[in-house]
Amino acid sequence: MPHLLNAADAGGPAVQPLHRTRSPSEASGILTIDLAAILANWRQLCARVAPADCSAVVKADAYGTGLARVGTALDAAGCRTFFVAVPSEGAVLRRACPNAAIYILNGLARGLGGLYLADQLRPVLGSLDEIREWQALCRDTGAGHEAAIHIDTGMHRLGVSMPEFASLLSASGRHRLGFPLSLILSHFVTSDDAGHPLNRRQMRDFRAARALAPEIPASLANSSGIFLGAEAHHDQVRPGYALFGGNPTPGGTNPMRAVVTLSVPVAQVGLVEKGETIGYDAQWTARRRLKVATLSAGYADGYPRAATATDQKRRSGQPAGEAIIAGKRCPFVGRVSMDLITVDVTDLPDGVVERGAPAVLIGEGLPVDEVGRRARTIGYEILTRLGRRYERRYLE
Repeated sequence: MPHLLNAADAGGPAVQPLHRTRSPSEASGILTIDLAAILANWRQLCARVAPADCSAVVKADAYGTGLARVGTALDAAGCRTFFVAVPSEGAVLRRACPNAAIYILNGLARGLGGLYLADQLRPVLGSLDEIREWQALCRDTGAGHEAAIHIDTGMHRLGVSMPEFASLLSASGRHRLGFPLSLILSHFVTSDDAGHPLNRRQMRDFRAARALAPEIPASLANSSGIFLGAEAHHDQVRPGYALFGGNPTPGGTNPMRAVVTLSVPVAQVGLVEKGETIGYDAQWTARRRLKVATLSAGYADGYPRAATATDQKRRSGQPAGEAIIAGKRCPFVGRVSMDLITVDVTDLPDGVVERGAPAVLIGEGLPVDEVGRRARTIGYEILTRLGRRYERRYLE
């Protein structure tokens, strides 16, 4: 049996998390995070991509699960390379993982190079301007500090162009680079659609880019990219969403273990007569006498308002949110409001639902990807918006 830890009891180095863990008395719900499942997912991906190295993308507070706690667990399991988005995340992770290589995916924030050096963070340089600033920093400090270069192969967000990279890595350009280039990387546009022609084009272009510097480690594959095959793996892969239980193969069976369970309490149970409306704006009308449970969570806790149930959605067959209470799915009725959600529990046996009873909003047969679809978004957004008012518990 896994050992249940409150975050406050978790072992490992003293770290400062990005959020304060709530005590049960003040929490709006309980967010249970299965660390063993995260490690199992990482090990499964390691086996799939061997001999390539498997890093971990733990940006956005480790997808809402707790950056320091998750980083510590992965580091202890043998993960040696991490990716976050911004230097503040890197600083938190450095205290949890003192010997890891930590890359900052958003690149070099203007004028903040000293912060990167203080915590030995490696920027993923995505423009000539960033490269020049990092070169100047290395000259000023009299030392070469490791960094990566991002090559744009089609996403058109970050990265130097192929001609720019070729110029940087030419014989004369490499001599003037001025810092150790520890990694070259790019990012898939549509790896979750395995048949999309952009995947083949990006793999071709990245292969041509790394041929300019075959001695430098290269990384292309994200979670879904890992499942495109060995051609996408290169020297290192960068899973994020899959580590936290998201499905990297949309439309197929999820090969990853579920990580997150979100349970919130029932605040009140009441009756609503036929013809009465429920919630803000009178958007949902009872077609029969209903028993309705009000749950203590809402969009202030990160649960999307778009999961709202309305008469219009019901007529058109559009999905709305659901909760699991006493092992049964219970549909949302009415608007998701700031702090409350109402669900139809009419078909549950008498006495099953009462004040304080747990209602599951993620997990126990309600996977995060489905929660995202019902809210007309993606599971990534669901995870990364998990609220600050939850008590976080970790399963060892």
